[in-house]
Amino acid sequence: MRHLDFTPLMRSTIGFDRIGQLFEGLEQASAADKFPPYNIVKRDQDNYQITMAVAGFSEDDIEITATQNSLKITGKSAAEEDTAEYLHKGIAGRAFTQNFELADTIKVTGASMTNGLLHIELQREVPEALKPRTIEIQKQKLLQEKAA
Repeated sequence: MRHLDFTPLMRSTIGFDRIGQLFEGLEQASAADKFPPYNIVKRDQDNYQITMAVAGFSEDDIEITATQNSLKITGKSAAEEDTAEYLHKGIAGRAFTQNFELADTIKVTGASMTNGLLHIELQREVPEALKPRTIEIQKQKLLQEKAA
């Protein structure tokens, strides 16, 4: 397994301590993380949507939990006794957990389910304190003292 060295990146960044942890988590990703299939769409500069294929699950079977920097989607399969004899079973009804890491400014604004697709709406909300601002350079008092 390859080890990534973030030292050059960290020399010019401040406050990005979580980046190394995020990349370490990517190395541990497994095939289980690929179920159920999903899309992430950037609708415009500040709006995103996650669409997840959750065929066989109802709204009551799915739990969505948003914390400060993560989104967790859990599907609990209904325990039904199925006595059918399948020739092919391609619709997976197994339980799942899907985690997404969110930036500090991304907030979950809503969720809906249509035709077996779960849609989760996300929006970037940048507080005024984090928006770019111009810093005025103050003149030194030394120039004023020489003139006096």
